[in-house]
Amino acid sequence: MENLQSILDQLLSNLRELDVVMSEEQTLLCAGHINSIALQQVTENKTSLLATMQHLETQRHKTESTLKLQAPYDGIEKLSAYWQQVQELTRRLNDQNQHNGLLLSRHIAYTNEAINILKPRHGQGLYGPDGQSKGVTVGGRKIAF
Repeated sequence: MENLQSILDQLLSNLRELDVVMSEEQTLLCAGHINSIALQQVTENKTSLLATMQHLETQRHKTESTLKLQAPYDGIEKLSAYWQQVQELTRRLNDQNQHNGLLLSRHIAYTNEAINILKPRHGQGLYGPDGQSKGVTVGGRKIAF
């Protein structure tokens, strides 16, 4: 039973760390200009925490099976209290993740709009794919830019 309590404690600790990381992600996504390096680091931290939590969940299920217990651990006050905290924090993190996803979608939409504006119209770009200026024919004369 102590092992299960330890697993739940570790899970709760990881969820709290994830809360901090997701708040940082939200701050980055709310900025006018996204710091892509910082966002990449936040994403890596988030991925690492999620992998750890997946491992803890696997351990929790195995331990529950051995002890013939199952969440929400009715009748076992200490485990039930841990589980309730895990559930509340998980719900809050889910909401925050949804919000961060919307912010990210907005940034992607703005980026796509900017790309579409910057695309040359009707193939009349001033520069070729190699970055060199193209010659443009005006009134029968070739002019280079």
